[in-house]
Amino acid sequence: MSEWWIPALLLLDSTLRLAAPLVLAALAGLFSERAGVVNIALEGKMLGGAFAAAAVAELSGNAWAGLLAAMLFGTGLALVHGFATITHRGDQVVSGMALNILVAGLGPVLANAWFQQAGRIPVSADEARFTPIDLPFVEAMRSVPIVGGLYGELISGHNLLVYLAALAVPLTWWVVWKTRFGLRLRAVGENPAAVDTAGISVPWMRYRALMVSGAVCGIAGAYLSIAQNAGYLRDMSAGKGYLALAALIFGKWRPGPTMLACLLFAFTDALQIRLQGNAIPGIGQIPSQFVQAIPYVVTVLLLAGFVGKAVAPKAIGVPYAKDR
Repeated sequence: MSEWWIPALLLLDSTLRLAAPLVLAALAGLFSERAGVVNIALEGKMLGGAFAAAAVAELSGNAWAGLLAAMLFGTGLALVHGFATITHRGDQVVSGMALNILVAGLGPVLANAWFQQAGRIPVSADEARFTPIDLPFVEAMRSVPIVGGLYGELISGHNLLVYLAALAVPLTWWVVWKTRFGLRLRAVGENPAAVDTAGISVPWMRYRALMVSGAVCGIAGAYLSIAQNAGYLRDMSAGKGYLALAALIFGKWRPGPTMLACLLFAFTDALQIRLQGNAIPGIGQIPSQFVQAIPYVVTVLLLAGFVGKAVAPKAIGVPYAKDR
């Protein structure tokens, strides 16, 4: 394989790794928002999942235990969100932001109390992390021009949760568009009164959607702490929950376009990492602050240009009450 391929492959490889938590979080948001519940708490649920996964994985020495803990923690946060917004019909945006603030402060405090590592949770054992997986025949394929490089560097060598994020896209499409649960889920987000008239509990459907959303968002958090990294750090989600929400809007609440939006945001993130400290011909070295802002600037520009064209579920953000 010629040398000019290498930087491009490495950039695409980084894009896939960085896109995995965005895809998982965006799909988590798709379930709740298709049911009519605004989920700005994706950031907090992801960060909470990262904390729970790192804490349990470090204590148990088992990555699967950490993943389960992250899913349960995310589900618990989703239930709190549902209690405030579905049962008590509170403002969904305010409730979501409250959860984000709560988790951002609670995680470092508990981490410092339990592990005495200045708010960090290091995950030291290999068994406590999801490590890269070499797919079959990867060594034999490396000698094949182009195809071998793509298979060995781009497709193989990711951890299990990256492949899970890729499988989650068609699975989400099938669940939301091809099953009875998905039909009811979308109906609750479009016309909850009609669903209620048909004898289906609107609050219970929304709670179920939020629980699925919380569990999937917990997986995204676990990816950050026990797959992509080796531990939990304060604010390690770094706005990825908001980027995932932006990708969901840009993708018009559909799995395929949402995944493509996540890949675009991940590509800009991978690009800014590689641009840091490097001089651009004819321009020179760009200050790192401007380079780090690239993913967020792209997000703002895309939303400014396309958010008006995205048609949200009709009942999103509107609490449902039978007496209306």
